[in-house]
Amino acid sequence: MSKIVIIGSISMDLVMVTNRVPNQGETVFGQSFSMVPGGKGANQAVAVGRLSSEKDQITVMGAVGNDSFGPLLLDNLKANNLFVDHVGTVPSSSGIAQITLFEQDNRIIYCPGANGLVDTSKWTEEWDVIADAELVILQNEIPHLENLAIAKFCKEKGIKILYNPAPSRETDLEMLPYVTFMTPNQHECQELFPGRQLDDLLKEYPNQLIVTLGTKGSTYCDGQEIKLIPAIKTEAVDTTGAGDTFNGAFGMGLSKRLDIAQALEFATLASHLSVQKFGAQGGMPTIEEMKGHPAYVETWNFE
Repeated sequence: MSKIVIIGSISMDLVMVTNRVPNQGETVFGQSFSMVPGGKGANQAVAVGRLSSEKDQITVMGAVGNDSFGPLLLDNLKANNLFVDHVGTVPSSSGIAQITLFEQDNRIIYCPGANGLVDTSKWTEEWDVIADAELVILQNEIPHLENLAIAKFCKEKGIKILYNPAPSRETDLEMLPYVTFMTPNQHECQELFPGRQLDDLLKEYPNQLIVTLGTKGSTYCDGQEIKLIPAIKTEAVDTTGAGDTFNGAFGMGLSKRLDIAQALEFATLASHLSVQKFGAQGGMPTIEEMKGHPAYVETWNFE
């Protein structure tokens, strides 16, 4: 049984598909509009939830606003095999991400809303739930000081942390001493370590720093050599949420006792499947869909 806690943002994505991005002061026609649940915390939680079984305990923590979006966001989490008893409702708007899809890529403007009001100093039972977990997954769409408090607590209790520093911020390196895995993409890695060569960084943080490389895959150092886990080639429909799928699946793989390389291969397959459909969560695969793909490895032994 896996016990995973995902702590992070829970938002509504407002998605516009366009064949032309407007210049300053210009209005253009969009091709379609959708409103879909998102937020990096919720996305990664849904990715885990869809890969989980009834025996697993997957808990989400965070906050939604007291607006019309709040109940919709909670219902979506529940529908994806997730426990939401510790998602609070605060006097604010829910988080909103404005996403423009153009030429199969995305541009995102994010307003934290309730996610910016997550306050661990008011937690009581939440700490007990975290203490009982085997893995905690964090991202950067809740305040840094809350992430840091959670990371320090987990380090003290011997709980593994998967930290996805997205979007990157200057304080991210304060998390490094406390997290088990840090998973920036290549752009975020360059922002965190300006002027540094990727290979040197991977060797400096073996089995901790894992960098995603988009269509090239992901890379890390196993303590002896640098490993590349190649991506699976595909014609992407929508890349929104691919990174969140990758992180959620990587966490699930780790909780199922896969080693780092195997967990990354598992995450690569999940991410590959996720870009085949529209929406950050729309393409996130179930474990049954994973098992139905030729790249699934039977020895992974997922229930």
